[in-house]
Amino acid sequence: MLNRFLPSLICRDIHLGLKNLRLHAMRSFLTMLGMIFGVASVIAMLAVGQGASKEALEQIRQLGSDVVVMESVNTVSKDNQRQGQNLFSVYGVTYLDVVRLRDTIPNVRRIVPVKIRHERVVSQAQEIAVRLVGTTSHWFDLVSRPLVAGRLLTPLDEQRRHAVAVITEKMAQQLFPLQAVLGNFVRVGGNVYRVVGVIRSAETEGDNVTSPDRDADIYIPLTVMREHTGDLLVSRLSGSTVREKVELHQVFVQMESESVVEAVASAIDHLIGQFHRKEDVAIKIPLVLLRQAEKTQRRFNIVLGAIAGISLLVGGIGIMNIMLASVTERTREIGIRRAIGARRHQIVSQFLIETVVLSCSGGFLGCIVGLILPWSISKITGLSTVVTSGSLVLSLLISLSVGIIFGLYPAIRASKLDPITALRHE
Repeated sequence: MLNRFLPSLICRDIHLGLKNLRLHAMRSFLTMLGMIFGVASVIAMLAVGQGASKEALEQIRQLGSDVVVMESVNTVSKDNQRQGQNLFSVYGVTYLDVVRLRDTIPNVRRIVPVKIRHERVVSQAQEIAVRLVGTTSHWFDLVSRPLVAGRLLTPLDEQRRHAVAVITEKMAQQLFPLQAVLGNFVRVGGNVYRVVGVIRSAETEGDNVTSPDRDADIYIPLTVMREHTGDLLVSRLSGSTVREKVELHQVFVQMESESVVEAVASAIDHLIGQFHRKEDVAIKIPLVLLRQAEKTQRRFNIVLGAIAGISLLVGGIGIMNIMLASVTERTREIGIRRAIGARRHQIVSQFLIETVVLSCSGGFLGCIVGLILPWSISKITGLSTVVTSGSLVLSLLISLSVGIIFGLYPAIRASKLDPITALRHE
C-alpha cells in the first residue's frame, strides 16, 4: 500500500517545493546567481585551460608517439662565438650515425634524416625568408601534410638527384601569386629547383620537436641538398667568422610500435654516446613529452577548477543562508504540517527539494552562460578554448551536490522543530 502512494507523495512534495519558490521568485533568482556564476566560471576556466594546452598536445601527437627524434646541438656557446675570430666547430648527427642505426637498432620502421638551411628567396622584388629542407620521401609519411597539387618527393628523385622541390601552400602564394605553380622554378641560394608539388602549410611555427615543419618550407631530396650546399656553414657574428660543419640537423626514427619506444630510445642514446663524447646530439621522445604535457594539463585543470569552485562554495553558502531564513519565516507552517500528521522525513524532503531545485536550476543556467563565455573569449582575444562534455557534466553534478549538502542542514533543522512551539510562533 505504501509503495502505491509513495510516488504521489514525492510528486506532491516537489509541487509544494516549486510553489514555495515561485512565491519568492526574485529571492530565488538572486539565490541562484551564486550557482550560475560559480558553474559558469568553472566551465570557462576549464575551457581556457583545455584550449591553452590543446595546441601543444596536438603538435606532439601529429609527430607521433612512436617516434624518437635526434637533434644536432652546437656545444660552442654564443659567447665563445662572439670572441673567436676564426672559429671552426664540428658537431651533430652524421650520415655514419644513420648507417649505424639501420644496422644495429631493432624494431625500427623507418629512419628519416633531415638537413636544414635558412635561406632567402627573391620574388616579385621582395625577399622571403624560407627553410630549405633536404630529406627523403619518407618525411611526408612521418609528418602528414595533405597534398594540394602535384606530387611528393619520390625515391627516384633521391637516386637520380633530380633538382625538384615540394613547397608549402603559403610559399606558393607568395612566390607565384599570378603564375602556375607546378613546373615553375624557384631559385634558392644560387640553385634552381623545379616545383613538382604543393602541400598544405603547417599551422605552427618553431624549431623544436613539437613542430618539425613550418609554413615557409621548401623540400628537396637530401642527396641534392648535400650536393648543392655541402655540410659547411659559414656565418659572420660581431666581426668574427664562424664555420660550422653539420651533416644532419635532425633524424627521425619511427618504431614498429609504441610499446618499444622508450627501450629503443635508450639503445639509441647508448649508441650515440659511444661516438659523440661532446654530447652534441640530443635525444627527444615525443611520447614522454606527451605524457608530461598531459600530466601538467591535468594539474592545471585541477588548480583552475579549485579556484572556480570557490564561487560554487560561496553560492552554496548563499543557498544555506536563504533556506535558514525560509525555515524561520515558515515556522508556523511547519508546525501546522507536523500537527496534522506530517512526518519529519516529509519536512526534510520538502526543504531539500527546494534547495536542489535552486541549485540545479542555477547549474543549468550556469552551463548556458559557461558555453557563451568561452565563445566570447575566443572571439575577443583569439585564444583557443575547448568546452568538453565532461566539464558540463561535472558542473551539473557539483551543483546537485552543493544543493544537497548545503540544503540538508536547514531541512533537518526544520524537521526537528517542536510542533507546539512552532504553532505558537508569530
